[in-house]
Amino acid sequence: MFRYQKNGDLESGATSSGPGALYPGMQEPPEMRWALIRKIYIILSLQLLLTAAVAAVVVKVRAIPHFFTTTSAGLGLYIFLIILPLIVLCPLYFYHQKHPVNLILLGLFTIAISFAVGMTCAFTSGKVILLSAILTTVVVISLTAYTFWAAKRGQDFAFLGPFLFASLIVLLVFAFIQILFPLGKISQMIYGVLASLIFSGYIVYDTDNIIKRFTYDQYVWAAVSLYLDVINLFLSLMTLFRATE
Repeated sequence: MFRYQKNGDLESGATSSGPGALYPGMQEPPEMRWALIRKIYIILSLQLLLTAAVAAVVVKVRAIPHFFTTTSAGLGLYIFLIILPLIVLCPLYFYHQKHPVNLILLGLFTIAISFAVGMTCAFTSGKVILLSAILTTVVVISLTAYTFWAAKRGQDFAFLGPFLFASLIVLLVFAFIQILFPLGKISQMIYGVLASLIFSGYIVYDTDNIIKRFTYDQYVWAAVSLYLDVINLFLSLMTLFRATE
């Protein structure tokens, strides 16, 4: 699904291995890659701020979750909003390099995800939300710093791709079985732990791709990838903490 390429003149053999290089044998000016990285993380920060704002409104205004869970019209709209991110994700993938369509689709996608996060938080205790948010922040910052540090020393995490994808398929099947045949809090804890590990791995994998493989016109898709990793990690931790209450 994802397509990456390394930039630079590979045939010339020119590399950037000075103090500003992100990894050994870098085939492009470090300044250009750093500019791309800054753009991606600015977009990601705005997405997370929008998610926090929308989720806070959903949680504070109790009439919103009440409407969506107690009326047939609200339930139908809720189901539509839940599947809306999947609907938007397809055109977002095909138009992620076309400005300004990519930003419009990105905003719609982020709002839809934010609503789903808000509805989940509306039925979760404040303590669980706070613990999940703190731990997510610590994990994301730590793994991001580690990935940059490891890349600087020649580590490459591209090999994680197939393993993470296979693990994600297993996780989705496990979640589907849990929906059909609820197995109690123990299975929720297992799901929360596995999901947290998988999406932590995805943070390392996607960060490594941002450092080395995403091209300059793929900044929107790179931000979407990291955004989904962070949101899914947060939701996984909430599932884990709810099961331990």
